[in-house]
Amino acid sequence: MLLQVIVAIGFAVSALLVSALIGKSGKRTPAKDMPYECGMVPQGSGQPRFSVKFYIVAMLFILFDLEIVFMYPWAVVYKEAIAKSSLIFWSMLSFISILMVGYVYALKKGVLDFKK
Repeated sequence: MLLQVIVAIGFAVSALLVSALIGKSGKRTPAKDMPYECGMVPQGSGQPRFSVKFYIVAMLFILFDLEIVFMYPWAVVYKEAIAKSSLIFWSMLSFISILMVGYVYALKKGVLDFKK
């Protein structure tokens, strides 16, 4: 086991040293450092800036998508479970009401208003 650790550390150190020595000998120019774009000279920045609203809407989508994922198993067992107890109905009603509070809050904050 000790031999295996020594070989691993030796390989890591030698790989770093060789890449540092060979890497310094190559000539770097701005043309070589530019990403290749089908022979075209790149214009502008690489990535456009996204509004924060984009990410907030994405998080809301995930939230309400998960709500539906939780509703499928509930809907499958609802008919059998409601005969035993109405607890399953009230638990899902409380779950939906908590999510609706979050949805109304998002609407009041103007998260889904894209005209701004």
